[in-house]
Amino acid sequence: MIRRPLRPLARVLSARDAGTDPNLIEAEERAARVAASRRAERKKAEARLILLGAVFVLGFSTVAGRMALVSAAVPAEPRAEADAVPITARRADITDRNGAILATNIVTASLYAQPAEMVDPIAAADGLARIFPDLDAAALRDRFTSGRKFMWIKRTISPEQRQLVHDLGEPGLLFGPREARLYPNGAVASHVLGATSFGREGVRAAEVVGSAGIELTEDARLRDPEHIGEPLRLSIDLGAQIVLEEVLADGMAEMNAKGASAILMEADTGQIRAMASLPDFDVNDRPALPVSGDPADSPLFNRAAQGRYELGSTFKPITVALALESGLVSPQTVIDTKGPMRWGRYTIRDFHDYGPRLSVTEVLVKSSNIGSARLAIEEGAGAQRAFLDRLGLFDPLQIELPEARRAKPLLPERWSDLTTMTISYGHGIAVTPMHLAAAYAALANGGYRVTPSLIERPGIDKTAAPQVISERTSRELRQMMRQVVVRGTATKAEVEGYELAAKTGTADKPDATGGYARNKVISTLAGFFPASDPKYVLIVTLDEPETIINGTRFRTAGLTAAPVAAKVLARIAPVMGLRPQVPGKEATPVLYTLAGNE
Repeated sequence: MIRRPLRPLARVLSARDAGTDPNLIEAEERAARVAASRRAERKKAEARLILLGAVFVLGFSTVAGRMALVSAAVPAEPRAEADAVPITARRADITDRNGAILATNIVTASLYAQPAEMVDPIAAADGLARIFPDLDAAALRDRFTSGRKFMWIKRTISPEQRQLVHDLGEPGLLFGPREARLYPNGAVASHVLGATSFGREGVRAAEVVGSAGIELTEDARLRDPEHIGEPLRLSIDLGAQIVLEEVLADGMAEMNAKGASAILMEADTGQIRAMASLPDFDVNDRPALPVSGDPADSPLFNRAAQGRYELGSTFKPITVALALESGLVSPQTVIDTKGPMRWGRYTIRDFHDYGPRLSVTEVLVKSSNIGSARLAIEEGAGAQRAFLDRLGLFDPLQIELPEARRAKPLLPERWSDLTTMTISYGHGIAVTPMHLAAAYAALANGGYRVTPSLIERPGIDKTAAPQVISERTSRELRQMMRQVVVRGTATKAEVEGYELAAKTGTADKPDATGGYARNKVISTLAGFFPASDPKYVLIVTLDEPETIINGTRFRTAGLTAAPVAAKVLARIAPVMGLRPQVPGKEATPVLYTLAGNE
């Protein structure tokens, strides 16, 4: 940089030589320096102003952008801790196969107290005890005056209760928003739906989690934010479910039974259209788990999918199916039924003396224990075990119920020849009615094993499943079981026009001390309809039924479970869209003649 001298000496000296005033030269120079200084100051001021303006523009732009983002964002509950996991309160609805609501959420409130903010804790305690009879006023007074800063009073309250608490005028009683689970149909399908409870809780929200039934097994799906607006559709038909429960409750009362269960299942797919277990409970007010006594006596106990019973002669069609499939017999084959049948020190008898010989069809029609035992022992224990295993009678069912997935059938420790014979007519093995329904579906649908399910899954192809018996065996068995209803032990289950094929079963109940109880039975009717083209499997089971006819007590399934099943069929078939067959156009029953395989 070239430094400018303070005095222009050259010009001053030149001015003196020329005789002019040198002071003018210095004045001109000073003026030039002042002008240059002012120009520099002006440029510096202009740069500062530009920078300050840019800062203001940037600041206002940032504020405006933030305001735009806040206005466009979805409001969210503020969190006390930045790293806390948010509580998800929402839960998807549950509907039946037609979209009818079975479970949904309602907005309600929780009630909590901050005793330090209370004006009159004694009056508040007394007022709450009047509003909520289950609360103890003395205990509340102690808690309100104990120095605690926070305490829950009620996890959920109704709008009416909230207004009554509000009317107390106590500033230390506060409300928190809640979403609670509502079951608009009360006790309908209670054992299917199960229950929910609160998981993580905060003042402003609570997590609704499944604790039983479908609510538990499908908990992750129901709480998934991606599926909140997409209801979980069950295979249950609400109309059929209501009818099934009503008729079963009437039949249970009529037959003086302590409990009952029923299942309506699609024969081709295993989809459950209706399932009932009695006694039941209101899902909105689920009772506590029993802490004493027999758990099976609790209304929470699911007799259809959890209860394991010896189901008696309903196993005889399974025995006959094995014999038909192996080629050992045909429906017309005559076998020895002379009784009693002795095996070592054990004796097998029939309910009545059916004569020395019966065809295989008549073994089912008359329900001969001896005939069934002879078929089983001819097949052998190994063949019987393998066949029952293929039908799914050895393992828990993978239906969407937690209690069903733990209900492993009770099998004999040693599978002797005697065990083989008793299992042939349903004694010595205990399964759930749901197991029996799945096995009967395979017998009816052409031999294809099904997996019971409560979730609606359209488009199931039964032929993709394992085939446990042939189409021919299934067809022959359907015709034989139709005769059980037409002229056998299940005549009281007949409903004109619906062509039911079924088998009854009466089994003594095991005693807690070992052996079997006297005068206590499980009676069952298991079947499918229409017999010529089965659409549905129907299972009806009564626990300790007893009916009085002409002063005599009867407990057999033909006089207890069969008439109840008939009422179920008559009421539920129209609901399922099945028209009764026109009289005169019904298929002619197949009557088998006795032929000689003696």
